[in-house]
Amino acid sequence: MTYITEMYPPIEPRLRGMLDVGDGNRVYWEECGNPEGKPVLVVHGGPGSGCRPGLRRMFDPGRCRIILFDQRGCGRSTPHASDPATDMRHNTTAHLIADMERLRERLGVGRWLLYGGSWGSTLALAYAQTHPERVSEIVLQAVTTSRRSETDWLYRGASRFFPEAWDRFRAGAPGVPADGEGIVAAYARLTGHSDPAVRAKATADWCAWEDSVLLIETAGATTPYTDRADLAKLAFARICAHYFAHGAWLEEGALLRDAGRLAGIPGALIHGRLDMVCPVGTVWELAKAWPDAELTVVEDAGHMGSEAMLDRVLRTLDRFAGAPR
Repeated sequence: MTYITEMYPPIEPRLRGMLDVGDGNRVYWEECGNPEGKPVLVVHGGPGSGCRPGLRRMFDPGRCRIILFDQRGCGRSTPHASDPATDMRHNTTAHLIADMERLRERLGVGRWLLYGGSWGSTLALAYAQTHPERVSEIVLQAVTTSRRSETDWLYRGASRFFPEAWDRFRAGAPGVPADGEGIVAAYARLTGHSDPAVRAKATADWCAWEDSVLLIETAGATTPYTDRADLAKLAFARICAHYFAHGAWLEEGALLRDAGRLAGIPGALIHGRLDMVCPVGTVWELAKAWPDAELTVVEDAGHMGSEAMLDRVLRTLDRFAGAPR
């Protein structure tokens, strides 16, 4: 089979700005492509990863009005979570949903297609269930709903596959018991510590564990979390631990329970069978609860994807944009 893995050519923003969202926060946004095209919002992962220029290339710039933004505390948004003085009380899922709505109003968008992966799938679902009338379609990959049970799998349960790495991860949070109970909350404290050395050590340990869970699919050849720039890495680890220590401020199972609110919104769920970060069981549950979503499980893909997974994502985005290749 011949896969479409060639994304659209690199493109620069037509517009960009900083949106004042209150609480002293300013959210970076940018717009690319056709200003009269189909509005698309890219919801990045992490939480705390920030949007990357490569994400612009997922969409046909002649047919799509491509909008990206950096969620609170990361990327080019301010204040940055790498600064321990940044108040994280104003960085929650509800705040991010409100920021997305402010951005939609600022740009004069009626309805937009949501595209997200990993944490971005959680935030896209939470936004769509809050504002279903503002969403035309949803395309999600590497799907998670950020239930506490899913977080517990990633930061404790996966230890059975990577015991050496997990022992190092647990050792980085002194006082955490052998079973790892409370490990995410411990890292939330450490990554916000006033001592730069403590923050740096906790960030390095957090990112090393995140990389370890990808070892099966990368064969240890890459370390995508550890290789990030220092400030980006500090913000990523702090925001991740902050969100997951609080269950992403979502009632357990709420996104699955309330999937009926998405009725009538066409959706595509694209997930790797080998995803150790977000095991396939969650997307299976979501597909059963959301009849308007089509589920594709890609047999050779993990969390980082594969040629077959990229092919399916690109074809789906083109189809929803009215530009099938």
